[in-house]
Amino acid sequence: MTPIERLYYALGEAAYAIAQADGKIQQEEKNKLQAILEEEFRTHKAGFDITEIIFHILQKEGMDSETAYEWALKEMKLNSQYVSENLKNHFIGVMKKVAAAFPPITRAERELIDDFIYQIKFIKGDSVFSSQTD
Repeated sequence: MTPIERLYYALGEAAYAIAQADGKIQQEEKNKLQAILEEEFRTHKAGFDITEIIFHILQKEGMDSETAYEWALKEMKLNSQYVSENLKNHFIGVMKKVAAAFPPITRAERELIDDFIYQIKFIKGDSVFSSQTD
């Protein structure tokens, strides 16, 4: 998996964490999450197989929201050289979209989104690499 694919995989994990923050993800929620991720991945980053990434994210069983979220942040930091300001804004938008897809937005979801925005703010990309995700 390339660093850019890993960033999108991490976004999917973070989205999974948001969807699971208020409890176990039901099949209808998985379907909605899959549709959101497919739309966002296709619209904003062509060039790699999104199907496999989404499949792995949605096959998570037993992973709690906090673990998925922490892994996602770690992965984003490890591949930070590819993170542009546009990519940050896109990722924040996806997180908000996922939370809004499963109303109401709970306190736990709001806290995750706020923390995500705070954490991603400090990720600094390398202009040589991050231009690939503009």
